[in-house]
Amino acid sequence: MDDVLNMEARAQAAAIATGRISAEDLMCATLAQIEATNGAANAIVSLRSTKDLLAEARMADRADARGPLHGLPVAIKDLANAKGLPTTQGSPLFAGQVAQEDDLHVARMRAAGAIIMGKTNTPEFGLGSQTYNPVFGVTSNPYDETLTCGGSSGGAAVALAHRMVSLADGSDMMGSLRNPAGWCNVYGMRPSWGTVPGAIKGDAFLHQISTNGPMARSPDDLTLLLEVMAGPDPRQPHGCALEPARGAGQRIGWLGDWGGALPYEPGILALCKAALGAFIGAEVDALEAPFSRDALWQSWTDLRSWAVGASLAPMLADEAMRARLKPEAIWEAEHGAALSAMQVHRASVTRSEWFTTAAALFDRYDVLAMPTAQVWPFAHDQAWPREIDGVEMDSYHRWMECVVPASLIGLPVVAVPAGFGEAGLPMGLQLIGRRGADRDLLALAQRYHEATGWPQARPPQSCA
Repeated sequence: MDDVLNMEARAQAAAIATGRISAEDLMCATLAQIEATNGAANAIVSLRSTKDLLAEARMADRADARGPLHGLPVAIKDLANAKGLPTTQGSPLFAGQVAQEDDLHVARMRAAGAIIMGKTNTPEFGLGSQTYNPVFGVTSNPYDETLTCGGSSGGAAVALAHRMVSLADGSDMMGSLRNPAGWCNVYGMRPSWGTVPGAIKGDAFLHQISTNGPMARSPDDLTLLLEVMAGPDPRQPHGCALEPARGAGQRIGWLGDWGGALPYEPGILALCKAALGAFIGAEVDALEAPFSRDALWQSWTDLRSWAVGASLAPMLADEAMRARLKPEAIWEAEHGAALSAMQVHRASVTRSEWFTTAAALFDRYDVLAMPTAQVWPFAHDQAWPREIDGVEMDSYHRWMECVVPASLIGLPVVAVPAGFGEAGLPMGLQLIGRRGADRDLLALAQRYHEATGWPQARPPQSCA
């Protein structure tokens, strides 16, 4: 059954539908892989009992197919609610808190036939691209157990790399579906904002920077899960349908280091630019910075802290709870609380100006490309990099600045593996598209996958 774990999710689902394998077979193989690899990886947490999971798989084998994910085992990122499972958000404040209902995208996955096994690990409150927390501990990079896997969808990326799942959900505010995908040699997608609705709670109008999305070992499987997760919901504003493909072109604008403004560790830019060579016949132009780096960063940090701070404000006000928050959470909450209405307005104006500038870029290019991270995976006992190639970082998230241009204005991005550096560590490449061009971006990424096949060609040693 080892072969079935190396199959893509669509192939697994087809094999179950035609009776070549059973959902129980797949579940048995999945649980054996989790038993063999998760102890060191620490990717899947709050795993349900073997007895209950096998019983649900047998029920799936007896039932008519419920949807395109029928019989596939999945684990849900521990920032989202899955009924009957804990939602800790990686925080001791919420450890043991059991969800009473599914978040909307989880309900859609369950309705499509997925069997929810447990949760995937995440940083506390999803803050920081380093997956560790005081509830479950650290999740290790599949290519070097001493290094970070990235985050905040780090557990999902590691579970995919180790073949513990073939599909995973995640969320992305500041690269959380992209950075771990790049560092774990898998694929992640941040969809156009509004394509996948968020949880039906809290503010639904003002905070437009985070989104849920899919992760997988191929763009075709990203498409499979995105089609399940996507689509408007009448209880939420701003929702939009997944648009039809228009035909993916291959005019690529290489943004690289943003005209020299962004520092990178040695080897990253060269590796990622070389990876664009897999797009046979593509036109690749090196671009100067299309917008002020400082203006983007100011807009981003204000709008992010405004959003994050709003959710953390009640915890900050309670002295006992505040004492249990990590420093990065307190920093975000205090920054957000100190903002004036006019500062938020100015940040939003800058965002609007960048959106207009980017729209004009997409009249010339089909895709904009940048690396998924500015550093290689670092030691997982390090909370975040303090400098990049001699340049000091002035905040806990400044080292992830390369993901901000797409996040700030809600553009779709597919993170594709870019290959491996001299130390044998993986890196990824962001393929950024025009708003609404999700299917075209996925089609282009699938052609790249067929030319490279990095997740299949070079899996972690445990899966080789």
